[in-house]
Amino acid sequence: MDEFDQNLGRRHIVDASGLNVFLSKIYGYMALAVFVSALSAYLTMTVFAKQMVALMVSHPWTMWLLLLLPIALTFVINFRATRNPVASFILLIITAIIYGITFAFIAGAYTGQDIASAFIASASVFVVMAIIGTVTKKDLSRWGSYASAALIGLIVAMLVNLFLKNPMVSYIFSFIAVIIFIVLTAWDAQRMKNIYLQFGDQVSTNGLAVLGALQLYLDFVNLFLQFLTIFGFNDDRN
Repeated sequence: MDEFDQNLGRRHIVDASGLNVFLSKIYGYMALAVFVSALSAYLTMTVFAKQMVALMVSHPWTMWLLLLLPIALTFVINFRATRNPVASFILLIITAIIYGITFAFIAGAYTGQDIASAFIASASVFVVMAIIGTVTKKDLSRWGSYASAALIGLIVAMLVNLFLKNPMVSYIFSFIAVIIFIVLTAWDAQRMKNIYLQFGDQVSTNGLAVLGALQLYLDFVNLFLQFLTIFGFNDDRN
């Protein structure tokens, strides 16, 4: 992504039909990744529940693998998407599967109503902000930069709170995170559109679509997790 960001002003290619196809690919891949995660989570909680519990008990390091491997895959996709779109698409699906398995363990701490409410809320916010980011003529780069910086600070604060274990602080952080990812969703949607308009004739559009799908998938996942924390906390208070 940095390579594109640094050269974003080089060219401007206007191709409405091509842009529509490109955006359809992005959101199609992203929707597929969300579906794969949901299916993986469901299968982990039902069909493979006993096997996964046994695996975690016998190999505790497996949880660390589930947490760290998607991060590594994300970096690989970012650097290889336009060079090897097929492999990057496969890695996107693998990333979605791993996140789905992780969600299955997280979901055990919440009710079905919490999960449904969080999904509806995150999907609604995501769709609205993605549309805004795609159609607005206002440059969101500055807002995106602010949100990215705020996200880094929030991650550090969350890591500190892991040791403090203060539920109210986590609750407040979730609201802040929702605001951050609302901005990032709109910015990523606009950024992928602009990257296509600038470089769509120079690189693989399938690779760009995978890259965009990954970014937006991560935005959606983080929105979902933060809404899940918010709804779960409200249930605990009642």
